[in-house]
Amino acid sequence: MTPEQPAWWTRAVVYQVYPRSFQDSDGDGIGDLGGVLRRVDHLADLGVGVVWLSPVYRSPMADNGYDISDYTDVDPLFGTLAQLDELIAALHARGIRLLMDLVVNHTSDEHPWFVESRASPDSPKRDWYWWRPPREGMAAGQPGAEPTNWHSFFSGPTWELDEASGEYYLHLFDRKQPDLNWENREVRQAVYAMMRWWLDRGVDGFRMDVINMISKAVGPDGSLPDGPPLPGLPHGDGTPHFLDGPRVHEYLQEMHREVFTGRRESLLLVGEMPGVTVEQARLYTDPARGEVDMVFQFEHVQLDVDGSKWRPRPLRMRDLKASLGRWQAGLADVGWNSLYWDNHDQPRAVSRFGDDSPRYRRDSATCLATLLHLHRGTPYVYQGEELGMANAPFGSIDDFRDVESLGHFAQATAHGEDPEQVLAALRTMSRDNARTPVQWDASPHAGFTTGTPWIGVNPDHTEWNAEAQRRDPTSVLAHHRRLVALRHDEPVVALGDFTMLLPEHEELYAFTRSLDGDTLLVVCNLGGQEHPLGELLPQAVGAEPVLGNLPGGDPAVLRPWEARVLRT
Repeated sequence: MTPEQPAWWTRAVVYQVYPRSFQDSDGDGIGDLGGVLRRVDHLADLGVGVVWLSPVYRSPMADNGYDISDYTDVDPLFGTLAQLDELIAALHARGIRLLMDLVVNHTSDEHPWFVESRASPDSPKRDWYWWRPPREGMAAGQPGAEPTNWHSFFSGPTWELDEASGEYYLHLFDRKQPDLNWENREVRQAVYAMMRWWLDRGVDGFRMDVINMISKAVGPDGSLPDGPPLPGLPHGDGTPHFLDGPRVHEYLQEMHREVFTGRRESLLLVGEMPGVTVEQARLYTDPARGEVDMVFQFEHVQLDVDGSKWRPRPLRMRDLKASLGRWQAGLADVGWNSLYWDNHDQPRAVSRFGDDSPRYRRDSATCLATLLHLHRGTPYVYQGEELGMANAPFGSIDDFRDVESLGHFAQATAHGEDPEQVLAALRTMSRDNARTPVQWDASPHAGFTTGTPWIGVNPDHTEWNAEAQRRDPTSVLAHHRRLVALRHDEPVVALGDFTMLLPEHEELYAFTRSLDGDTLLVVCNLGGQEHPLGELLPQAVGAEPVLGNLPGGDPAVLRPWEARVLRT
């Protein structure tokens, strides 16, 4: 990418489909590829240029498909490989590219690679995964005998004992998700061959899950170090030893050479990278280095939690501006930003960062969308976000399905925490908030399925649904259409420089975008109070309106949850 020849994805908007919850076509209560095919015109009508498809590979579904047992087939739960080919063709016919979610930090424990690796310590694939004996001086199965003290992202230790061999295998996530050993060249070559197979099939790129975890800080003797203790937990923090590890750039550059050489310009490569810093992201996304096009980072979605996602706290607007502003500045001359509020792992933005009360839900959803889409970077819309879908009113632990949420509830209550307080945190922050079915219409189960949905439909679907919004020019859906079109039509939105204004203001989020003498002023009121725009930003009062989320109004006053895009 160069200023003279910007990459195609600078003007594109990505739409994430989480198939399990998008649309069911066969009545089993689980969304599938047939359902995605039924709704392709919804995506085309929105104007998005890319669909990111969460995993549909064969999987035991311990983590809803992020535990892959066959990288080159579709799980029967979602359909067939022929249907995926049909989806690729249907999207391409509408000018939409397909981005496959790819998980290569780990596989399922039911993948043939791991089955063979587990069969014997002498297996040719034993070293394809991280197998280690018990801690020195301790017996296998003894408390604390795990090779390191690392804490799993899904609670408990990161090591699972294989009783047959007396050794442990590493799993940073669920015990059914053993980590691949990227130190082994055979592993890397097998992964690259699989990626080439998908590209040959017509896929337009990959969103690579936790890709900055593939390199572990292994010692010359094969040992892995302990991490610092985690307060209140029996295990330690292993992230210093596997986040952005010592060989991760080497691996990604090798992947680029082995997989993408000769077809690079048409593809999009996105790296999901928890804990990545701006400085590291510049390295990952510098086109000259040949690694990824953009990173998915988590800094801004960790500002409203106190150390743990299960301890939410109010978001300070100054912190949000400082974070997003730092990423805008840091990747201004090198690399590129991914812009998002929502995805399959985050609670709903209108409930989290907006105001989902009846009075302000529509206004805050459209205000947040305007803020996001006018930044420099590629915006991501998560299914239902374009409808203003909100967090669900989960009644009890029985209503949850997410392995992370269920694991946390079990561990927290076992340690004596009040179940009601644990549930309150789950209702606010659980990944299941993003996984309730898309609300297509006001019929039973929101038009998602004719059967019983795998997770409950939000009861507000009778009012908040796509069918109702499609007919309403003031809806959240209509506003998203306008935002997508604005990025297509206005080069300054795609490529303009970013300058933050009013960095200390507690409710107003304001910035400019400038390109070749064209300047847009973006002003968003992220709160329930009016603000004197004429006093704070006098240049806004006489400016030409380009787009707004509220009709009419006083040019000198910004109403609650009002967003304006102005040409100065």
